[in-house]
Amino acid sequence: MTDALYRDKSILVHAYLDGELDSANTLAFEEQMSSDRELAAECERIKAYQDLVRKHFPRTEAPAGLRVRIDAQVGASRPTVQHSWRDSWRALAASIVVTAVLASGATSFILSPEPTDTARDAVVAAHIRSLMAPNPIDIASSDKHTVKPWFNGKIPDAPRVVDLAPASFPLVGGRLDVVAHTAVPTLVYRHAKHLISLTAVPAPGRSDSGAASQSTGGYNILNWTNDGITYWAVSDVQSSDLSTFARLFRVTPADR
Repeated sequence: MTDALYRDKSILVHAYLDGELDSANTLAFEEQMSSDRELAAECERIKAYQDLVRKHFPRTEAPAGLRVRIDAQVGASRPTVQHSWRDSWRALAASIVVTAVLASGATSFILSPEPTDTARDAVVAAHIRSLMAPNPIDIASSDKHTVKPWFNGKIPDAPRVVDLAPASFPLVGGRLDVVAHTAVPTLVYRHAKHLISLTAVPAPGRSDSGAASQSTGGYNILNWTNDGITYWAVSDVQSSDLSTFARLFRVTPADR
C-alpha cells in the first residue's frame, strides 16, 4: 500500500470510527472492509487503540469556574514573580519526574497494549463483521477434510479441525481473519441458530492454559492455549453452551 493511499484510508477509518460518515458512506466503507483485509486490520488496530485510551484515560469534567478564570486572564499581562532557586529546582525536578512517567509508563502502555486485549478485540470484531457480511465464511463445508486443506498455502500451518456434529455443533466452514497484522484461521461452527467463531492465534512459547471466560457487547468469549496455539471462541450462544463447545473441541481427537 502506498503512503498516500495509506493516509487516505487512515482518514476514512478515523471518520468511520468517529461516526463522521453518513449512512451511505458507512455502508460503502463496511463493504470495502469486507473485501480488503489490510483495511479491516487497520480499522481493528485503530479501534483497539481508541478503546485503550478511553479505558485508561477517561475524560473528566473541567473544574467549575475554569472558564471564568480563563476569561479573566485573557489579555492580561502575567505578574512577574520572583522565585527562589529552591522553588526553581523543585519545579525542574517535578517536570523531570512527570516526563519520565509519561515516557516510560503511560505512553509505553498505550503504544504497547496488552496482547490478550488486542487479540480479544480483533477476534470479536472479526466475528461481528462476519455476521454483517453476505457470507460469514470463505470456505463453506461441513467436511473437515475439505476445510482444513483449504488453509494450506494461505497460512503457515493449517488449524486443528474436529467433527462436533454428533454433539450438535456442526462445522459449517472456515475463513481467514487478521489479528495483530497476521492472517489467522477461523473455524465456524453452528449451534441451533447461532454461529461460533473459533480463531487459532499462534502463541509460541506460551504455556498451556485452561479456558478463561469473558463477555463484551452481548458476546461470550472463551480463550485457552494448547500446543503453542491460543484459541478464541466467540458467539452469542449461552455461556454454558460455549463452555460445552470448548470442552468438546479440546478433548475430541482431530482424526476422529
